[in-house]
Amino acid sequence: SFFEFHPDSNQCGSAQQLLSQIAEIDHCERIAPRTLSIHYNLRHISLEVIELLLEELGFHLETGLLYKLTHALYHYTEEVQQDNLGINNNSAVDTKMVFMNRYQHVLHGCRDKTPAHLRDYK
Repeated sequence: SFFEFHPDSNQCGSAQQLLSQIAEIDHCERIAPRTLSIHYNLRHISLEVIELLLEELGFHLETGLLYKLTHALYHYTEEVQQDNLGINNNSAVDTKMVFMNRYQHVLHGCRDKTPAHLRDYK
């Protein structure tokens, strides 16, 4: 769930567009005005990595006590499941790969329309 008060009034829709472009995520569907249903393979990505990605990109996730408790339980069960599957999960590497893939496929950065000869004018 996304925090209700945010400059982007459609941050759930924006996050859905972003997540649907990430190869490691199988399916992303909006099920309520501030809630997404995300399907992913735990061998490739975890909920913790998805949340880190969204927070790094400026999305504000719900921060209530119930939310924190349920997500702590999700993170724990995913970690146990990954251990049982023999998956060595390194969240930092996974997050870095998601960012790298996203960076390669989307226009990014500050696009200065000023011609080069004017930018270098001295």
